[in-house]
Amino acid sequence: MLRFTTAGESHGPALVAILEGMPAGVPLVAAQVDAQLQRRQQGYGRGRRMQIERDAVTFTGGVRAGETTGAPIAMLVHNRDWPNWEDVMDPAPRPEDADGGRRRVLTRVRPGHADLTGLLKYDRRDARDILERASARETTMRVACGAVARAFLAEFGVRIGSHLVQLGGIDAAPPAIWPEDLAAAADASPLRTLDPAAEARMINAIDAARRDGDTLGGSCEVVATGLPVGLGSHVSWDRKLDGRIGQAMLSIPAVKGVEIGMGFAAARAAGAAVHDPILPAPGSARTGGVRRESNRAGGLEGGMTTGEPLVVRLAMKPIATLMRPLATVDTATGATASAAAERSDVTAVPAMGVIAEAMLGLVLAHAWLEKFGGDSLDEVRRNHDAYLAHVAGRVGA
Repeated sequence: MLRFTTAGESHGPALVAILEGMPAGVPLVAAQVDAQLQRRQQGYGRGRRMQIERDAVTFTGGVRAGETTGAPIAMLVHNRDWPNWEDVMDPAPRPEDADGGRRRVLTRVRPGHADLTGLLKYDRRDARDILERASARETTMRVACGAVARAFLAEFGVRIGSHLVQLGGIDAAPPAIWPEDLAAAADASPLRTLDPAAEARMINAIDAARRDGDTLGGSCEVVATGLPVGLGSHVSWDRKLDGRIGQAMLSIPAVKGVEIGMGFAAARAAGAAVHDPILPAPGSARTGGVRRESNRAGGLEGGMTTGEPLVVRLAMKPIATLMRPLATVDTATGATASAAAERSDVTAVPAMGVIAEAMLGLVLAHAWLEKFGGDSLDEVRRNHDAYLAHVAGRVGA
């Protein structure tokens, strides 16, 4: 089983992750992870924090001589902003703790954030004990783990990319011809969109929101190609791949909706306009000797991959930190107040796409190992190749 866990706070000394279950022999160097971390930091509308941090990973276990060893992969990313917050986030007790708390105590909790609910649940007096972990800064290590999963999947020709399709109510038109490398094409845009005309309008909307002290949400689409038929399963609720993808995507901070294929549009259409006709495709081993005339299902049927491109869309709400704060309650006094205004982004939808790529990569790598097994990359490859050779001749046999 492939599993990972992360730890660390937004303004703590560092973020860490442990990824367990990756087979031995996967080629891996820090530069592969760093490239994904840098993609996460890009995007028009990001805040000053991204000008401070220069995220780079240090492997502290599980990688040797440019290859995974089969042991848990331990990774660390230092927070460059830590020196500015050491007196606030110091794990050790300080004299000021007995005199009402440290600097930057947060009691004017923000609507839409984890501040208030977490403060009540964990019985804390300073919401900083909640918000530092609830911060999307934690997704740095998800992207690091996802980079390892992507390196593994790339050995089998799987490619994952994303692009922004809507921001602040402005839709991006899909291109007439899809780029072969979706991630690289999207990264050429400051908003990671493939529609230059919409990009200009979106940038104007971001600038207007910044002037108003407001924030914007939006949607992105994530696509995985090169997948074989049969990842996931129909037999139990927790093995269905669409359910696993939904959980992973909804765990990303501020993501409030997920669609696969046609998604909600399928509920408004008749069956003939929803389901994909199946046609013979002799020699197409990855899809089992058939092909879909369309891909309205988004590459999944019955909780299993079909071999067609896997298409997932995510909706992200506007960030909860507003520079023109909403009304709230000060939890220290019970009085009404304006919510705290922590340093933040105007929008993080472009970065959300990169995080979603990582989460999809982790789900797919888990399903891949579940299907093909193996303690080494070569063993997994043998199992994979044997399976494709088998399913290639199943239809019509």
